[in-house]
Amino acid sequence: MGALCFVWFVFIAARLYYLQVIQYTDFMGRAQRQQQRTIEVAPPRGAIFDRQMNPLAMSLGVDSVYAVPSELTEPQMVASLLAPVLRVDEIDLRNHFQSNHSFCWVKRRVTPDEAARVRDLNLKGIYFERETKRFYPKGDLAAQAIGYVGLDDKGLGGIEYALNDQITGKPGRMLLASDARRHTFHSTDWQGVPGKSVVLTLDQKIQYAAEKALAEEVERAHAAGGVVIVQNPNTGEILALANQPTFDPNNVNGSSSEARLDRAVGWVYEPGSTFKLIAVSGALEEKLATPDEIIDCQGGKIVLAGHTIHDDKPHYVMTLTDMVAESSDVGTIKLGLRLGQDRLYRYIRAFGIGAKTGVELPGEERGLLQPPSRWSGISIGEMSIGQEAAVTPLQMVTMYSAIANGGMLFEPRIVHDVFLGAHHDALPPASGHRVLSEHTAKTMREILTAVVDHGTGKAAQLGGYTSAGKTGTAQKVDANGSYNRSLHIASFIGFAPATNPAVTILVVIDSPVGAYYGAEVAAPVFRSIAEQTLGYLNVPQDNPSRWPQIVTPKPVKAPDQKQDVFAGYLPSDRSAFGAATSPVKTASFHTGLVPVAPAQANPADGEFNTNTVVLGDGPLVTVPDFSGWATRRVALECEKLGLDLNLVGSGLAAQQNPAAGAQVPSGTKIWVRMSR
Repeated sequence: MGALCFVWFVFIAARLYYLQVIQYTDFMGRAQRQQQRTIEVAPPRGAIFDRQMNPLAMSLGVDSVYAVPSELTEPQMVASLLAPVLRVDEIDLRNHFQSNHSFCWVKRRVTPDEAARVRDLNLKGIYFERETKRFYPKGDLAAQAIGYVGLDDKGLGGIEYALNDQITGKPGRMLLASDARRHTFHSTDWQGVPGKSVVLTLDQKIQYAAEKALAEEVERAHAAGGVVIVQNPNTGEILALANQPTFDPNNVNGSSSEARLDRAVGWVYEPGSTFKLIAVSGALEEKLATPDEIIDCQGGKIVLAGHTIHDDKPHYVMTLTDMVAESSDVGTIKLGLRLGQDRLYRYIRAFGIGAKTGVELPGEERGLLQPPSRWSGISIGEMSIGQEAAVTPLQMVTMYSAIANGGMLFEPRIVHDVFLGAHHDALPPASGHRVLSEHTAKTMREILTAVVDHGTGKAAQLGGYTSAGKTGTAQKVDANGSYNRSLHIASFIGFAPATNPAVTILVVIDSPVGAYYGAEVAAPVFRSIAEQTLGYLNVPQDNPSRWPQIVTPKPVKAPDQKQDVFAGYLPSDRSAFGAATSPVKTASFHTGLVPVAPAQANPADGEFNTNTVVLGDGPLVTVPDFSGWATRRVALECEKLGLDLNLVGSGLAAQQNPAAGAQVPSGTKIWVRMSR
C-alpha cells in the first residue's frame, strides 16, 4: 500500500510539474484567449468649425450592436428577429454567425430607436458597444469641402480625408477579463489621444449665400452643375466654396459620385474669355501695349496658320480698354502675338496655370497645359483667348486675386487653425510671389472695371460699390475631342470694391440651357453674392451714387389712383433695381413733405411709397442714413428717435423716405425699402 501511494504521489507530482511548468506558457496563453479580449476604443474625432467657430462636423456617442455567436442557442431565429429591426439582410447575418465564433458586428452606429428595440428583444449573445458617429449639423453646407467619413470613422473626402491623421487621434485600448458566463471580473484601460479640431477659413453665412445663389441659377438655367468660390484676395483665404450638385454627408450612401465631386479643385475646363487677362496683363507688363492704345480688331476676323478665328460680333477700331470690355478675341490674339510663345507661356505658368495651387483639399488637379514646343501654328491665338488649356476654378480665382491685391499670387488656403485644447499647431504663413508690378495690376483693375461699367459685365454692377471682372463663355469639348456647339461653360470672375478689393468671386455654370453667355448666366450670381458678402463684412461703400437718388416728392395723387412709384428716379432698366441687394444713397430731403390721411393702407410688398409722408407732431429729429442696415437695427433706431417705421420687403435697407439728413417731427411715418 505504501509503495502504491508513493507511485501515485510521484505520478501526481510529475503531472503537476508538466502542467504548471512545462505547459504553463501554452495553457496560460489559451486561458487568456478564452478569458480576455482587447477592445480598441476609438478616440473622440476632432470637430470642424468655420472661421466664426460654428460647428460644421462633430462626433456623437451612439450604440453599435455585436454578437458572440458561440452564445447563440438558435442563430437562425436570432437573425430573423434582428434583420427587420436593424434593416439588415437576414441571410448575410446568418452567414456572419456561422463564420465567426467569438465576435461579429451585427450593425454599427444604430439609431436610438433601433437600439431600444434590440434591447427589448433581450436576446442572449447580443451585446452593445458604445462608439461615435460623425454628425454634420449644417447638412449639405460646404459638403465637398468638409468631406465625410466611412463606417470605420476614417475620412473619405474633403478636409475629413486630407487631415484624417490629425482629426482621428490615437485609439485607446480596453482589456476585459471575463468568466465562462461572459461576466467581466477585471478590466484595464489605456487611454488614447483625442483628435485635433480644425477651424476652416470658410464663413458659414457667406457659404450659405453662395450656395443659395448658385443653386437657384443652376435650377433656373437647367444646368448640369456649377461652382462658386469666394476668396479674400489679400490673404488667399477661401471664404466660401459652393458646388452643384451637392450631397448631405449625413447620408452619403444616398449620393452620387458626381455630387461628391469638389468641382473647385477636381474639375478642369477651358476657361474661355476669362483667360484673356493673362495675355493683356503680360502685354502691359512688358510695355508692349497701353490702355489707351488704338487696336484694329479687323471687323472681328483674324487668320492664323490657315484657320480663321471670329469674334462673337464684328469689332473694328477701339482702345485696348474697350477691346477688353467688349471681349474681342481678335484684339486679344494680337496682344498674344506681340508677347510671343515663350513669354505668353511664362506668364501663364507664373499665374499658376498647369500646377497645383497647394490648397489643403484632396483630389486637386493640375489642369492641362502644353509647353510651347508642342504648340501648333494656331496655339498662340487659342491660348490667348482661353482655349487649348484646361484649368481648375481655384486656379482661376487665385489668378484674379493677384490682380485685385496688386500683383501678388497667394497660395489659396482653407485651413485657418488646428488645435487640441490650448495647443495650436503652427501653420505656415501665407506665401506668394509677385507676378505683376503694382502699376500693371492697378491698370488691369481699371480695365476690368470698364468691363463692368460699359462692357460685357454690366450685369455684375453692384449697388453702392464698384466692381471689376471678366465674363467668359466657352464651348465644351465632347468625347470625340471636338467642340460641341450646344454645350457651353458660362463664367464670371471679379472682385469688389474695385478701388480696394475685399473679395474675389468666381462663378462657373456648367452647360446652361437657353441663355449660355457668362454675362447672362454667371454675372448676376456674382452680383447677388458680392452684395450680400460686402454688406455682411461691413465693407465701406465706394460708389454710393451707383443707384439713382430719390428726388423731392411729387404732389400726391388721389388714394384710389394707381401711380408708378418708380417713375422719376429709377433707370429705364428697372430689372437692375429689382436685383439690387446693396444700399442706396438717398438725396438730401428739403421740402415737399405732404401729409396724408393716417388711415392710408400700406403699399403692397414690392412697392415703395416715396410720394406720401405722414408728419408727426413731436420735436424735430434728424433722419439717419439707413443704407445697408439690417431690419433689427433700423427698427431700434426708429424706436429711439420716435419715428413710425414702415418696412417694405426684406434684406438690407435699400431706399428710404424721408431721406437721410431730413429734419422731421418725431412721430413722422418713415418708409424703408429692404431688398435682397
